[in-house]
Amino acid sequence: MIQVNQLTKRFARHEAVRGITFSVERGEVVGFLGPNGAGKTTTLRMITGYLPPTSGAATVAGFDIFRQSIDARRKIGYMPENVPLYEEMRVKEYLRFRAQLKGLAGGDARRRVGEVLDTCGLEGVRRKMIKTLSKGYRQRVGLADALVHDPELLILDEPTNGLDPIQIRQIRELIRHLAQKHTVMVSTHILPEVEMTCNRVIIIDGGKIKAADTPANLISGMRAAGRVQLELKADPEVASGALSRLDGVKKVTPEPLEDGWQRCIVWIDSGTDARERIHNLCAQYGWPVRSLFRHEATLEDVFVELTRRD
Repeated sequence: MIQVNQLTKRFARHEAVRGITFSVERGEVVGFLGPNGAGKTTTLRMITGYLPPTSGAATVAGFDIFRQSIDARRKIGYMPENVPLYEEMRVKEYLRFRAQLKGLAGGDARRRVGEVLDTCGLEGVRRKMIKTLSKGYRQRVGLADALVHDPELLILDEPTNGLDPIQIRQIRELIRHLAQKHTVMVSTHILPEVEMTCNRVIIIDGGKIKAADTPANLISGMRAAGRVQLELKADPEVASGALSRLDGVKKVTPEPLEDGWQRCIVWIDSGTDARERIHNLCAQYGWPVRSLFRHEATLEDVFVELTRRD
């Protein structure tokens, strides 16, 4: 659906996107991740035709986004980070207007507006002025706008920006529903959402692609140390020294708690589990233990490891 080859964008002396290459297959839901200033939005704007590239090539549904820009854009539904809406229009009126701008007319326009009102949960506010809507409903209107011409590809830039947890969950479920019929590329900072909704993740930093794989593969391939956390009652120096001497332990970070209890973060080799050895050590010394668990790596850990500056 999307093929990007050596795409580059320079602004004066600043190279925002530096020769990136990636692809998105039909039917995929792909998370496009990166820290602020990484080049995410610039890349999306080039793919959608909002910005010309400095060099490189890209196609959408087989159409060159530069030489066949109109044909490519007909295949795309784009929802920018800050959704531009005409606040003095009613929801249904606005969507009809947008449908006409996108080449729909008459019965086709009425049918599609009705479908996206239903799909995006806007039927109950279709006669309301956009300026009276909550942030969550405005995001839904922006999504309905992106969908109204029934595009094959949806590109969503921070679709949950500024929403509360309930609204985020609603948008997540909506994206899952849309993925049944559309290819979806979503840029977001909310990494748990990506783990729950995306088949594959592309991470960009400093204008370059740092990783592209499934969330599970990225997590399993982490180079960073894992960690085990326990709370025990023991002398902190003795406990730290004994734990540090266990096989596979890199370091121990103690933290005093109340009534003689200590919280210890035990950093271990990636892919290992030292809980049994730690439990046996505590039993050997007679140290009371009230909690012991292994930290499970997340996509956030992968993201931090790939984009950290140290």
